Amino acid sequence: MKFSLAWLKQYLETEATAAEISARLNTLGIEVEGLEDPAERLAGFRIAKVLTAAPHPDAEKLQVLTVDTGDGNPLQVVCGAPNARAGMKGVLGLPGAVVPANGMLLRKSAIRGVESNGMMCSTRELELGDDHDGIIELPEDAPVGTAFADYRGTSPVFDVAITPNRPDCMGVYGIARDLAAAGVGTLKVPEIKPIPGVFACPVEIRIEDPEGCPAFYGRVIRGVKNGASPDWLQSALRDAGQRPISALVDITNYLMLGFGRPAHVYDLAKLNGAVVARRAKDGEQVLALNEKTYELDSSMTVIADDSGVHDIAGIMGGEHSGVSEGTTDVLLEIAYFDPERIGATGRALGLASDARTRFERGVDPAFLDGGLEMLTALIIEICEGEASEVVRAGTPPMDRAVVAYDPALAERLGGVAIAEADQRAILERLGFEVAADWTVTAPTWRPDIDGAADIVEEVVRVHGLDHVASVALPRVGGVARPTATPQQQLERRLRRAAAGRGLNEAVTWSFLPQADADHFADGNGGLWVLENPISEDMKAMRPSLLPGLLAAAKRNVDRGAAGVRLFEIGRRYLRGGAGASDERASIAVVLTGEKQSRSWATGKAATFDAFDAKAEALALLAEAGAPIEKLQVMGEAGPQFHPGQSATLRLGPKSVLARFGALHPRTLAAFDIEGPVVAAEVFLDAIPGKKNGGAFARTAYAPPALQAVTRDFAFLVPLGLAAGDLLRTIKGADKANIVEARVFDDFRGTGVPEGQKSLAIEVTLQPGEKSYTDADLKAIADSVVAAAAKLGATLRG
Repeated sequence: MKFSLAWLKQYLETEATAAEISARLNTLGIEVEGLEDPAERLAGFRIAKVLTAAPHPDAEKLQVLTVDTGDGNPLQVVCGAPNARAGMKGVLGLPGAVVPANGMLLRKSAIRGVESNGMMCSTRELELGDDHDGIIELPEDAPVGTAFADYRGTSPVFDVAITPNRPDCMGVYGIARDLAAAGVGTLKVPEIKPIPGVFACPVEIRIEDPEGCPAFYGRVIRGVKNGASPDWLQSALRDAGQRPISALVDITNYLMLGFGRPAHVYDLAKLNGAVVARRAKDGEQVLALNEKTYELDSSMTVIADDSGVHDIAGIMGGEHSGVSEGTTDVLLEIAYFDPERIGATGRALGLASDARTRFERGVDPAFLDGGLEMLTALIIEICEGEASEVVRAGTPPMDRAVVAYDPALAERLGGVAIAEADQRAILERLGFEVAADWTVTAPTWRPDIDGAADIVEEVVRVHGLDHVASVALPRVGGVARPTATPQQQLERRLRRAAAGRGLNEAVTWSFLPQADADHFADGNGGLWVLENPISEDMKAMRPSLLPGLLAAAKRNVDRGAAGVRLFEIGRRYLRGGAGASDERASIAVVLTGEKQSRSWATGKAATFDAFDAKAEALALLAEAGAPIEKLQVMGEAGPQFHPGQSATLRLGPKSVLARFGALHPRTLAAFDIEGPVVAAEVFLDAIPGKKNGGAFARTAYAPPALQAVTRDFAFLVPLGLAAGDLLRTIKGADKANIVEARVFDDFRGTGVPEGQKSLAIEVTLQPGEKSYTDADLKAIADSVVAAAAKLGATLRG
């Protein structure tokens, strides 16, 4: 929620600075997420007077202005605004200023051959309104040369996060009350004067759903003039992040943001018959103010007349009965709606609004009359008109929590000793009633109070959480026992191994846009999709770690990173049979950009390929304790991967431990990232554990007594034979003597028959107790050749 310091000071008499107020709000549990001074955004903009205006010599729609900036040196400015003329006063952006609307840095420049020293600005360019038809016109008494921020009277703007248990702080007045209770200033209680009705209300108001709407108050104001709201009101709303719409709508928003009390204004001419709070009918529809049509059911409360539904109660009004510039008579609605009903309706419709945020947390049920009188007074003051008598249907629930409180609890539960007199003063400043026997009655605006612990929280947070002493937890003597699980230990080893290989760890959301999740679903029984997501971009639980890493890689590439090497350890979420959840551990790697920068030795920069992804997968599998020597390279890495540049690593046909390769162009297009991009995903849940159930551990290194021997073999093999298959077969030819085999040449050219390739293999032999004889070496070589022959390989002559 946003609000300006100027708005806060309407309800709080204080000399504290914005920084001091911000610090105190944080200690009160009202987290300040941002503090912005609009004056900083308007730095470099000055009030200037147009001295002369002449046509541009080379552009029909431009003018060349001479403007006075107050320093005695008139500047020449090229301007395209139709209302620019000699004698007017406006706002000049000087060279060096940054235009708030688009971030453009103003410079001295030539426009169609004429020098221009800045820019005369419109309200849209300074983000002060939507008008872009011409430049700002200031009154005659505007002081030339004055900084526009000083002339306009900007005020710092707070951006605070309100926890769901504090509905009383969903308005600026409630925040002022908390600050006053903390000693930051004195609360200014608004004087609410009843406005007597001059005629009977011509509209019948009744309730047919008392559970969903216990109370519904209203009155008619006739003869109003709806237009633009005053500058002070528009400024307050803009500071709060709201777009001014019209005086009538702005006034209701002002009441909601100022006092946490949503209200609604109907165009009386668009209503037909009695206005009723009732249950919706199954299949009934309403076109809401957000221009979307919603289908309702009988569990939802609506405001309707004889023609149909006009309002999804407590959430959003309807388009049909909304006020317009031509509205002359209005019906004011201020009601109390059941919080649970509001929350259920909002979730069912997927509809969020400022009103819903407040109603589902619980608004003050005692503020119906006061809110209606304030709303009436503002409308008559700004829009004129005369009010009818108030019509009241139903009674709001006025239950107030009554708690038997012991002041000693502040020290016992809160950890800080506070004098009883101070506790009583704090509670009374917050609006609580404290009897002589310490029976505490909560105010109507605090539905979150339930027991004595809540009273302790109020006292301690206002007294100051910084007064609570830090006390170390007791520790049992002796050596601490390890608490990490084998899975946690495995993930720690993998994290260190990945970082040691030059990869950077990323931590991405477990939720994805549904389109991204669908792309990696792979038919695993469907996705887990949230019914009430934080946003549409966080709607589906991830079936793979790769979408999040691809988004992170794109952000880095877009910001100029030459090479990106990312990894993440986390969980992927699959949907099993009958809706069962399946959470599985994985580690994924994404590589893109430059593998090696260009240099005099290498020439062009080298990029990543599928073999780089394979190397990362094998290294991580080895660190995880997988039997690398038994792995088989097979296809079918998934539709997200390039079919000719990807594969899987398996233990048998069905046990997939990892997949790797270059990503398919369709995947790159779906994530708007330029290739090539290679990736690997290791499925930690598929790696078999040790038979004894213990953690993987390396055996002690014991160097052999005799020197190893190498022998080279060159085989002609079918073109489609994978080198890994040949290596695996050669290693198995004589396990007692062959310790390693690697490819050191792959030749396809002159001398090699068509349909074949030449693979040169270096085989490492390790003697045991005695050195090899020629006969031993020949026997081993024969076994290698015989084993290779089973794959169609022949020894090259």
